Amino acid sequence: MQQNYSVNGGHQISEIQGNGWPCAEALTNPFVGPASLQWSPGSSGGSVSVGSPVGAEASHRQPAQLLQKAETKLYRRRWVMLFLFCSISCWNAFIWLQYSIISNIFMRFYDIDYVAIDWLSMIYFAPYVPFILPVLWLLDNRGIRDVMLVGSAFNCIGAWIKTGSASPNMFAVTFFGQFVCSSASVFTLGMSSYLASVWFGEREVSSACAIGVLGFELGIAIGFLVPPILVPNVDDMDELAHHISIMFYITAGVATLLFILVVFVFQERPKLPPTQAQAIARTIPPEQYSYSASILRLLRNRPFVLLIVTYGLNVGCFYAVSTLLNRMIIEHYPGEEVNAGRIGLTIVIAGMVGSLICGLWLDKTKTYKQTTLVVYFMSLVGMIVYAATLSLGHLWVVFITAGALGFFMTGYLPLGFEFAVELTYPESEGTSSGLLNCSAQVFGIIFTICQGKIIDHFSTLAGNIFLCVFLLIGTIITAFIKSDLRRQNANQSVKATAQEKMSEQDYGATALISEPRTAASQA
Repeated sequence: MQQNYSVNGGHQISEIQGNGWPCAEALTNPFVGPASLQWSPGSSGGSVSVGSPVGAEASHRQPAQLLQKAETKLYRRRWVMLFLFCSISCWNAFIWLQYSIISNIFMRFYDIDYVAIDWLSMIYFAPYVPFILPVLWLLDNRGIRDVMLVGSAFNCIGAWIKTGSASPNMFAVTFFGQFVCSSASVFTLGMSSYLASVWFGEREVSSACAIGVLGFELGIAIGFLVPPILVPNVDDMDELAHHISIMFYITAGVATLLFILVVFVFQERPKLPPTQAQAIARTIPPEQYSYSASILRLLRNRPFVLLIVTYGLNVGCFYAVSTLLNRMIIEHYPGEEVNAGRIGLTIVIAGMVGSLICGLWLDKTKTYKQTTLVVYFMSLVGMIVYAATLSLGHLWVVFITAGALGFFMTGYLPLGFEFAVELTYPESEGTSSGLLNCSAQVFGIIFTICQGKIIDHFSTLAGNIFLCVFLLIGTIITAFIKSDLRRQNANQSVKATAQEKMSEQDYGATALISEPRTAASQA
């Protein structure tokens, strides 16, 4: 949850009031300060907005008290916290894809059909919808350390369950282990923005959020690359079981190491806050926050609702392509399981570069709507080119077009999170990102099932055209999202107010100095 605390001013007042944030008092009282802002709780701090009951007391305080700055500090170990988060998210994403990229091998090993093997991937989407609200409640009331502990524990337990499934008659065990691991994704997806706000300064928040998303993307890349290497397509079932067992034990060992690191290394928050916003949040009691009211305000926010739909369409398409990539490649290039994994790796590596560039670009330009629209449109173009060139018979062409698709489609992930923060300020960032991911999981299941059926009954080209249609719809809807950058407007309003007060104080001091001089000259 990224915390931003400021007085909302100018043209956005009426809109925020419409969403349940009474702000008019902030402009009538020039000294309404941080203490008059409403709080979104969490053991690591929360976000605040104008108009809470605390404001009545704050408006009577002296201006010097309200403008006083707290001590802030950026700790080097913030990078350790970000690295741990990225590692947990990375390994969870690897577990997600370790079946689908070699789906033909696991189908033969467990003697199952495409529907069953696809559900080993889609099971990752199913727990998110029913569990996201309890997880967000845990985040707001217990903090991110407890969230990471539970998430890494699920990863570890599920991975060890799967070590007992390296036998052709153990599909039910491997499915259950995958379900336990999928529960861990609810605790990691979308938490990068919260971690960034608790540990990082205001000038590096977007970049830190993008780096957090890179962890998830890196796990997908490993999931595409490593399983075809560890589990070759051999005919002997005992040898195949041995290779699968090695992969499962490596997965469990790394998951256990990460859980131990979280227990002994991961910290809730730094001793001193990284920003003034975090400093204010630590001083405000949790009684001022209504979780259900926050959800209702978000669902009444029309631009954010449109973003929920468009984000789900884009990321849902990415999930479908990732899940069905092996089937699409093998259909046109038989026996190329390893290259299918390398093509997936190309998609994700290009997307990691895109994510990082987009994060840096947003920190520099703050052009959220324009950048989101351009990247969305280029995702559509990339999908069209990929669909048109997949069946040409040249793998090197597929590598290039898949990389272009990944650069924009995967690069869109951090853009959606950051744009949501702007549209929903001052609501909890963990809540807004959770709703975005919930939409992505729902569309991911729908698109994966539908595209799989279309590929079975028609062709891969028809399945990819199906995704192109929804990316076109998402692009059109994105163009109609109103660019209501509430966080940016609020920050600019506070800076302008502070400069105005400083100018008034300088003018008063100059007047006091000049009066004795005038009196002396008259004498």
